[in-house]
Amino acid sequence: MIRLRDVHLTLASLAGPVQILRGIDLDVADGETLAVVGPSGSGKSTMMMVIAGLERPSSGKVEVADVDLGTLNEDGLALFRRDRIGIVFQNFHLVPTMTAHENVAIPLEFAGRADAFAAARAGLEAVGLGHRLDHYPAQLSGGEQQRVALARAAAVGPRLILADEPTGNLDGDTGTQVMDLLFALRERLGTTLVLITHDRSLAGRCSRIVRLGDGKVVGEQKTGAPRLEAAQ
Repeated sequence: MIRLRDVHLTLASLAGPVQILRGIDLDVADGETLAVVGPSGSGKSTMMMVIAGLERPSSGKVEVADVDLGTLNEDGLALFRRDRIGIVFQNFHLVPTMTAHENVAIPLEFAGRADAFAAARAGLEAVGLGHRLDHYPAQLSGGEQQRVALARAAAVGPRLILADEPTGNLDGDTGTQVMDLLFALRERLGTTLVLITHDRSLAGRCSRIVRLGDGKVVGEQKTGAPRLEAAQ
């Protein structure tokens, strides 16, 4: 599903060039659940942005679902994300002026789905928010907002879900509930999951853990958690 080869990313700053990624090599199998861990500043979120096509590497090759992202222009990358990738952020990133129902329907409408709102309703019901369709993000708790974000990420049936510290702004019990939903959605869809987390117990729910340090992969281990077969 994911193939990174010698990926570097250097960004300009007032103090001079800053190397964020320093030669990342990584393969993620179709249907795998991968946890990415490492200290703050190690490049975890930046690597996810590169995989999502939200940040272009300075050099190296990025392939996702057999597509070389380097061959796509910005419009092509946006379409690729719309059709293949679901993203869950720590800060939810919901549109504040739209209801939960509208937030989940957005990617479906962009994909031209005639049943966008019916599918969005089903997605919210699947995460236990069928009674919150017409509520705006400010009217929802943090856990409810993240569940809306999960429903939105899963709406188009993506082949890959990227989750960046999805429980970072939630209390322990709420975070557990959200992660149970995320893994249930991933199992139902058969998608590949890449999860960035500081929580070692949460990382252990994935089939493999990769550790980043100073912009490079510095270690990995298999956890024994089962890897589901990817959906065909």
